[in-house]
Amino acid sequence: MTYNVGNYLLDRLVELGATEIFGVPGDFNLHFLDDVLAHENLEWVGNANELNAGYAADGYARVRGIAAICTTYGVGELSAINATAGSYAENVPVIHIVGAPGTSSQQQHGRMHHTLGDGDFMHFVRMAREVNYSVAVLDRATATNDIDRVLREAVLHRKPGYLMLPVDVARTPATAPSAPLDVTTRLSAQDVEEDFRVAATEFLKGKKTAVLADIMTERLDAVEELNDFVTSTNFPFASILWGKAMLDETLPNYAGIYIGALSEESTRKVVEEAEVLISSGVEFTDTTSAHYSHQIDPARVIDLGARGATIAGKVFAPLAMADALRILKDAAAEAGAVAMDFAGSENDTQLPEVSDSPLKQDELWALLPAHLDAHNTVVADMGTSFFGMANQKFPEDSRFIGMPLWGSIGYSIPALLGAAMADRDSRGVLLVGDGSAQLTIQELGTIIREGINPVMFVINNDGYTIERSIHGPEAKYNDITAYNWQQIPVGFGATEKNSVILRATTSRELVDACKVAGETRDKLVFIEVVTDKDDMPQLLRDFGAHVEKMHKSA
Repeated sequence: MTYNVGNYLLDRLVELGATEIFGVPGDFNLHFLDDVLAHENLEWVGNANELNAGYAADGYARVRGIAAICTTYGVGELSAINATAGSYAENVPVIHIVGAPGTSSQQQHGRMHHTLGDGDFMHFVRMAREVNYSVAVLDRATATNDIDRVLREAVLHRKPGYLMLPVDVARTPATAPSAPLDVTTRLSAQDVEEDFRVAATEFLKGKKTAVLADIMTERLDAVEELNDFVTSTNFPFASILWGKAMLDETLPNYAGIYIGALSEESTRKVVEEAEVLISSGVEFTDTTSAHYSHQIDPARVIDLGARGATIAGKVFAPLAMADALRILKDAAAEAGAVAMDFAGSENDTQLPEVSDSPLKQDELWALLPAHLDAHNTVVADMGTSFFGMANQKFPEDSRFIGMPLWGSIGYSIPALLGAAMADRDSRGVLLVGDGSAQLTIQELGTIIREGINPVMFVINNDGYTIERSIHGPEAKYNDITAYNWQQIPVGFGATEKNSVILRATTSRELVDACKVAGETRDKLVFIEVVTDKDDMPQLLRDFGAHVEKMHKSA
């Protein structure tokens, strides 16, 4: 077989860490998918629809650092664009490969299927430019150069990239890559490093110091350095909801989740009253700050970001986050900086007593973390599940994935598929409400087919509880059709050989179900958890009140 442009693209993806490609076939990508199937280091993962494929790729990329989705032109790519926008908002590098009509067909401007019928084949490329960092319409002459550019920029900037791949261009002969793609992200100037060291040492002298961490630390590959910093200095550290479980929450200096005015008092004091706050990768959103209720004086902040660092507003760039953390470790020791006062989290409470009474939300979210393994990948949908787990401590080496900025409900089921396939050594745990699950439950069939055997908690509380917390608790628009969740898995391929289906209506039944899940590693464990529709975690109740107040004052 002649080596072609399609092969070149696939080799680059494998080189960067993607060994699976998600998507849905269509006539404009079928020949390219033949190359995918023929590649010795790639697996094709066909999804129930393109939106699910995009979510799955997003979950995969959060673990592997890159992912790929392949759809057909027009109808396929537009079905995936919501997922692409979420990846763009949340800094996740997903490569969207769009199998497109051949170049000669496009030049003839014909009325082809999957088009708008006006002969303009660039409509969807223009849409893609709004939610991708880099875009290329590949042609025979420059295809490999454009592939390298889009992939490199996606990885460097942690944003999606878009490749329109016409059927004839995919088959065009090409030369295999002669060297690895340069995706170095740690670019710092030596004189900037020295200036930062001097300024940081002076700024930290004898001051009570704390740390606030968020997801961009992970996106910029600086978690190892941040973990070394907080363990060596013993400074108390808090996390933003977005970056939950990025650091070890079992450490004694973990101060909890900071959510502005909705934070526990001990967490709020650590963050807002420290003489110096080292802010690592923090980007506040309305969701993660309880509508910008955080009270942090920039004059006492050392802020580490994607493009450099600032000390009380003074900029030091270029300075990679990992390098800045390494320098700060030495500067803190030299300056005699001390840990901000922290007596321990208010959330260190005993587990609720197990009973046969109807299960309450507070019981549910307090009990679940006790049954997590030290190496679980927990994916929570943006609703009751996300807010219910926010203040619960996770075991060391566990992973938490959510979508608090884009906040697209239904994300979690396909994202679980992608994340679990990206790291098969970490068992996936899904937390999703019944309303969110109805959007993407079709991907349960793919989860069963791929044999990743996660534990899936579907919270059956009769509707859109997160919306009820904001407005219209009894309104019809927050109601949903009641599914028979005990029968749903069977319709998507669950059998006694590959699945266990359970139901929990009390805390005792929940604990028993969790024990079965822990003992059953070779099957999918599907647990329907029933709570009252008006019951919700206190954090969600408080968050909803904040949002409703914001809307009324708008």
